[in-house]
Amino acid sequence: MPELASPSVRRRRLAAELRRLREERNQTGEDVAGALGWSASKLSRIELARIGIKAADLAKLLDEYGVSAEHKEQLLRLVERGRSRGWWDAFKDSLPEQFATYIILESEAKAIAAWSPEFVPGLLQTQDYARAAIDAHLSAIATLPSSEIEGRVQTRMRRQRILSNQPPTCLASILDESVLHRHVGGPEVMAKQLAHVIEISELPNVTVRVLPLAGAHPLGIGGFMLLRFAAIPDIGPVSDIVYLEELSGHALYIDDDAETHQYHLGFEALVAESLDPVKSRDLIAKTMRDTWSA
Repeated sequence: MPELASPSVRRRRLAAELRRLREERNQTGEDVAGALGWSASKLSRIELARIGIKAADLAKLLDEYGVSAEHKEQLLRLVERGRSRGWWDAFKDSLPEQFATYIILESEAKAIAAWSPEFVPGLLQTQDYARAAIDAHLSAIATLPSSEIEGRVQTRMRRQRILSNQPPTCLASILDESVLHRHVGGPEVMAKQLAHVIEISELPNVTVRVLPLAGAHPLGIGGFMLLRFAAIPDIGPVSDIVYLEELSGHALYIDDDAETHQYHLGFEALVAESLDPVKSRDLIAKTMRDTWSA
């Protein structure tokens, strides 16, 4: 599997810090690259987090900036931690490269806000619902072997452990009411799926709301995931990321603070128009009984 196109949290934070160090010293990228015998494009790609940096190269760069020994050690730790492998490596052959990147980011997030106008989000799906949703989506755009579909299903199930890890990731999920009625996998699959959403919504770190069809719809956009990250000790804060998935399997990652703030405001608008968690749970239970249990 090639190097991930979208950087991990640590790589992004390291890139931002290297850019800050250079600008603080009023040096151009060309000047720094020339002093180290690098191409200017190499330094630019490192600062944009498009490529990683080896520990030896990082040490040379930090020496060029005159960084203190303590700060240098902190930044070098970001490189060492970034080399660790995750559970997702076992499923990399069945995952699009862009989504493998998302899994890494999701696993490092401290909180996730999910707006889901079409399907129950992956973190709340049952195995049968996930299999039916993945199969339906792929049948419209591609033909994949059953083993690859199953790999994606198992990856989705494994991702859900972030909700029960210690400390657990906080999830705030808003479902459009149409999601509760959309036929995915048959009545039995839907009944079990809605029961599962109710069960998971009772976890202290999970909040589920439903945007009712009878109410106003404040956003005219598709689904998105808003990831928030804890600050890296001794290094500093990390920008939020918005993840948008395209039909082709490609993805868009937004980490500009001004743009992600717009998604924060949009999610707050959805919360304001949605039912509260208790009424949402009641509506999900009613839909399960009236529409799917029969």
